[in-house]
Amino acid sequence: MSLFNLKDKSILITGSSRGIGKSIAHHCALHGANVIISSRKLDACNDTADEINKKIGKDVAFPIAANISDEKQLEMLVKNTRDKLGKIDVLICNAATNPFMGSMLDMPMEKFDKVMNNNIKSNQILCNLVLPEMIDRKDGSIIIISSIAAIKGSPILGAYNISKAADVMIVKNIATEFGHKNIRANSIAPGLIKTDFAKALWENPDILKTVLGSTPMKRIGDPDEIAGVAIMLASDAGNYINGQTIVVDGGTTIS
Repeated sequence: MSLFNLKDKSILITGSSRGIGKSIAHHCALHGANVIISSRKLDACNDTADEINKKIGKDVAFPIAANISDEKQLEMLVKNTRDKLGKIDVLICNAATNPFMGSMLDMPMEKFDKVMNNNIKSNQILCNLVLPEMIDRKDGSIIIISSIAAIKGSPILGAYNISKAADVMIVKNIATEFGHKNIRANSIAPGLIKTDFAKALWENPDILKTVLGSTPMKRIGDPDEIAGVAIMLASDAGNYINGQTIVVDGGTTIS
């Protein structure tokens, strides 16, 4: 049996109706998992679940809408996932926000608070909600999609960078506290990926030129190239990887 087999695994993925999250959900399903498709809009979740189920040929993707900014909705997301799938073997926190580009001096505090709430607090809440069953089962994998923004400074993405650096520390803390319960927690740090979320960056000619100029592969990434790492971390292939941040950026951060 393949080390990357996810047969009978139940996986909750936030922000999975499009982009990186959608790609992860699709490939988890291809590897045998049942997946929860979650984002704010139920129509988008339904469309993605239908698309995946059509490709797989059976119902393996199930839509549950939830707004990550609302703690009650996060609680309902976890409860409804358990009701639908019976358990949560893997939590993948992909949903995030970035409502501001520019100097930190000009950033309104309400937007700063939104970034911290959606990109850090919501992930910690979700982790806390799924950890008890993982502890009881003595098995589980938590994956947070961070960013190379966690390890690089930026003159225009300061709050986003701060939040993604905090996500790196969330998984280190979980790995340290619960590793003896056979719980793995890791983050993935993508570089610039061709998604709607990052469109403001890769559609800007000056930003794109700068990124490509410092990226040895001379291209930006594709969501499927992040999904591959998520499959590894969710499966037996990643059983001894814990508390780590895996950078997937075509070499941007080595230049």
